[in-house]
Amino acid sequence: MGSTRRSFTPEYKANAVSLVIDDGRAIAEVARSIGVHEMTLGKWVKKSRDEGNGESDRPLNEDERAELERLREEVKHARMEAEFAKKVATWFAKDPR
Repeated sequence: MGSTRRSFTPEYKANAVSLVIDDGRAIAEVARSIGVHEMTLGKWVKKSRDEGNGESDRPLNEDERAELERLREEVKHARMEAEFAKKVATWFAKDPR
C-alpha cells in the first residue's frame, strides 16, 4: 500500500504563504481555497516568519527611519545615564563617611 501523504513543492508553499502574509488573507480562508489543512498552512506561515521572510525584507520608509534614529539616540542617552549612575554608586560606596 502506498503513502497517502501529499507533498508540496517549495514554490507551492511559498505562493500559499504569500497569500497569507502579503495579501493579508486569513489562514483558514487560504487553506480552504487551495485544499490544504489549516494546520499545515499555519506551519508553513510560521516557518516563513521565523526565517525572516516577512516584512523585514522591505526597506524602511522615512517615518520608520526617523523613528529608528530617535530610538537609537534614546538608547544611547539611557546607556550614558546608567553608566553615570554606576559611577556615582561606586563613588558613594567608597566614601568613608
